[in-house]
Amino acid sequence: MLRTHTSARALTPADRDEALALCARDPAANCFVAGRIEEGALHSMPGALIGVPGEDGSLRALAWASANLVPVECDRGAVDAIAHKVRRWRRQCASIFGPIDPVAGLWERLGPTWGPARTIRREQLLMSTAVDPGDWGLTIDERVRPARVDEVDLVLPASAAMFTEEIGYPPFIGSSTNYRSVVAGLVRLGRTFVWVEGGRVLFKADVGSVGVDAAQIQGVWLAPHLRGRGLATPLMAAVTSAILQGIASEATLYVNDFNIAAIATYEAIGFRRVGTFATILL
Repeated sequence: MLRTHTSARALTPADRDEALALCARDPAANCFVAGRIEEGALHSMPGALIGVPGEDGSLRALAWASANLVPVECDRGAVDAIAHKVRRWRRQCASIFGPIDPVAGLWERLGPTWGPARTIRREQLLMSTAVDPGDWGLTIDERVRPARVDEVDLVLPASAAMFTEEIGYPPFIGSSTNYRSVVAGLVRLGRTFVWVEGGRVLFKADVGSVGVDAAQIQGVWLAPHLRGRGLATPLMAAVTSAILQGIASEATLYVNDFNIAAIATYEAIGFRRVGTFATILL
């Protein structure tokens, strides 16, 4: 049985500013959760954010606990409290991800009842940049632009292909309605960047989360027949430049440690490692 001296509690809209201040301690690491807060989750998804108070009653840690479990600023005691709070929620959680130490701690406590894991990504590089690659002369691929709302059905196959390559199974079986709504939501917000040619999406990247002035890049995909031609660097430079010019002051992403080609691309456009993530796929 898990033991804890501190109780985690569901956060309310009154906690918004304090929760965002906690996320702002490390914008690159906490961008995902900050984005959910800034989008209004404390109103629209009551109970999805849980907090751990310090001795003075102020928030010392928190976690997003919905389809994903994502810790924020969690020490060992906070991990104990969060695990105690969520240990019965296995069926609604598809993954645990975030900074490596609290993720490992959560899995140590939850794994015996939540496992087995589908996949464990034990080390992922958290990378960040605040410098526009165009400012130091890097080539920006001008074919990259925000996807239009009438291009959702062009983006959908690229999004599904990327998801399947990364996760190992398709994002939907049968009807694509729910997945299409997610893709369409990002397109409507201007957060999906594409290169379209001949009626096909050849490259895409999404800004999945924006919070505390950081933007997290995800869903990067290049058509297989174009890989290995040196296109990834100028394409990603274009996405990064667009983010830093119009979305946030910091662009961030995380990448599997075994994806050497992707890491080299990100380093070439100015991203530097600022931390280590881990992901448990359930």
